[in-house]
Amino acid sequence: MMSMTWHNLEFGRTGFDFSVCGCSSKAQFHRFSVKNSAKGVYRSVTRGYGDRKLVCCRRDIGRCCAFSTKAPETLLNGIAPGPPPVLDVKEESRSPISPTNLFQVVADDLLTLNKNLQSIVGAENPVLMSAAEQIFGAGGKRMRPALVFLVSRATAELVGLKELTKEHRRLAEIIEMIHTASLIHDDVLDESDMRRGKETVHQIYGTRVAVLAGDFMFAQSSWYLANLENLEVIKLISQVIKDFASGEIKQASSLFDCDVELEEYLIKSYYKTASLIAASTKGAAIFSGVDGGVSEQMYQYGKNLGLCFQVVDDILDFTQSAEQLGKPAGSDLAKGNLTAPVIFALEKEPKLRDLIETEFCETGSLDEAIEIVKSCGGIERARDLAKEKADIAIQNLQCLPPSAFQLALKEMVKYNLERID
Repeated sequence: MMSMTWHNLEFGRTGFDFSVCGCSSKAQFHRFSVKNSAKGVYRSVTRGYGDRKLVCCRRDIGRCCAFSTKAPETLLNGIAPGPPPVLDVKEESRSPISPTNLFQVVADDLLTLNKNLQSIVGAENPVLMSAAEQIFGAGGKRMRPALVFLVSRATAELVGLKELTKEHRRLAEIIEMIHTASLIHDDVLDESDMRRGKETVHQIYGTRVAVLAGDFMFAQSSWYLANLENLEVIKLISQVIKDFASGEIKQASSLFDCDVELEEYLIKSYYKTASLIAASTKGAAIFSGVDGGVSEQMYQYGKNLGLCFQVVDDILDFTQSAEQLGKPAGSDLAKGNLTAPVIFALEKEPKLRDLIETEFCETGSLDEAIEIVKSCGGIERARDLAKEKADIAIQNLQCLPPSAFQLALKEMVKYNLERID
């Protein structure tokens, strides 16, 4: 059993009721116990107290969290001035953040989604069913649908929505289908043999089947999207599919181009990565029925989180080993895809331009280019860029009332940055 203690603190004019896991009790504080789940599930415990809601998170993710139990009006109407009123009470040591812990608050939602995906994709054709098993059986963090569920539940609290709608759940399925279709096509374009430790669809079934499987998933997701009968969301998600193609064309047309600017890189990264995440988070908010200001902040959160993820991935392409990456280090650079670390390094070292423009035709030239990127500040400046986007993403969350779901959205940003610490 794990004791829970309720406290009250005054910060200026604002009172905060909060609960702290495992704290020593005091006689004047109301306390009760919560059963410690053997499955290690990250849970929220709530108790009504007048017009307020007391929220406590499980301590097995490495920290205790205390939330304000009364959201100010500014939180309901848009961006609140200053940081959101969330108090973190850290234990002696804090475990690294992991997606497993982050997504436990929507674990049941993700379980339902996983059960539905294969039947949705493969119901009409045995070959597609087999391909669907290969795709969805390969695992993955399910980050995008998890973000849909987290934003759905966080924004639902603003409008008093007790449970997710069928539109929320269908949106999460559509988003994962679109994402997976894009991965299948990416693997064909990149001639990748492995994805998440398994052979890719085109490696097993051939390029023709892989392209058709991706096309089918795009079409199937569009069908389900149309049946949501929400024109704003239909336009939002349809634009994402267009952005995928725009991103691939933009990348293919700028290979080995040392004059590519950072802004062009960010636009391409938006098309290829951030567009879908931004549409996911805004679509979730729209289906919760929040006002346009809040849904726009959720769009900006998804956009900045997506850009941050892409920059971090591009850093890891230089800093991780081939075993960690599942592909050769510096593979983007080898193909002529110049990412943030390279763009920053080009500003400092003219020799890097010579190596890139010759397309690494000499033995050892790629390794030399990688070392230049590492040694002349390209990694550090890219890290600063990722941090800048992360900070903006955190600010975008201030329109949400404090909750376990808002906290998970914040921790998602921190988790991404921890990958390059």
